[in-house]
Amino acid sequence: MPELPECEAARKRIAAGALNRTIEGFALGEVSHVELPTESERKRLIGTQFTRTRRHGKYIFVGSVGGPWLHIHLGMSGSVRVMDTADPPADYVRFTVEFEGGTCLHFRDPRKFGRIELVEDVDAFIADKELGPDALEMGDNAFAEVIGKTRGAIKSALLSQKKLAGMGNLWADESLYRSGIDPETRADTLSSDRVQTLHKELRHVLQAVVDTDAEYGQLPDAWLIHHRSDGDACTRCDGTISKKTVGGRTSYFCPDHQVGTSQ
Repeated sequence: MPELPECEAARKRIAAGALNRTIEGFALGEVSHVELPTESERKRLIGTQFTRTRRHGKYIFVGSVGGPWLHIHLGMSGSVRVMDTADPPADYVRFTVEFEGGTCLHFRDPRKFGRIELVEDVDAFIADKELGPDALEMGDNAFAEVIGKTRGAIKSALLSQKKLAGMGNLWADESLYRSGIDPETRADTLSSDRVQTLHKELRHVLQAVVDTDAEYGQLPDAWLIHHRSDGDACTRCDGTISKKTVGGRTSYFCPDHQVGTSQ
C-alpha cells in the first residue's frame, strides 16, 4: 500500500511535469467503483492550469492558489505518471488529464481503491478528515505529547492518521526496529529519551525512503524492509525476526533487541 514516501514521489512527478500547462480535456478508462470528479467538476478545470502541488500524509493535491484542487488518493495500488499523449498508457489507467502541447497525467489504479475528487480548500479538507500533522513535519514536542502519551500500543499510535498523518505499516515497523522498541509496548510507558529516539529514527527512515523516490532496492540491506520474514536473521543483533499481530496489523520485529520496557 502506498505510504508517505510513495505519495511524495507521486507529488514530485506531478510537480515536475504537469504544472503550468493548460488543461484541454479529460479521458476516462474503465471506472466502475472508482470515485472520480463528475463531468461538471471536470469542466471547471478546462482552460485552467495547475500551478502548485501539496501533500499531507498520504493525501496528494494539485491545483492553484485560488482553487479548486484535485485531491488524489492512491488507495491500495494507485500511481500517477506524466507522459506524452502519443505514448501508449499502461494498463488500468482510470483517469487522464490532457494538457495543451501533447502531455497528459495518468492515474493508474489496478485494484480500484484509489480516488480523485475536487476540493475547494486543502486546509479545510485536512481539518474535515481530522488528520494529524504530517509525519515529516511534526515537531519533537508535539510527537512526545501526542504519541508518547498514548495509552495503547506504540505501533497502533504510529499508524493512527489522526495522530500522525502518512505513516504506514512498513515504516512504522522499520522505525521501531531501529529504535529497539517492541511494537506492542504501551506508548506512555516509554521514557522521554526513547520517545525522542523513536521520533529521530522515524524521520530518518521516512526521509531516506523519500530521497530514493520510494525505490526500496536502493535502501541499505541492513534495513528490516529486506528481511520481513519470520525466522530471518536480525541485522542489528544475533536474534531472529518474528511476527505478531498488533492492532490488527502484522508486525515484524526482533524480540531480542526490541524490548517493551522503558529502559
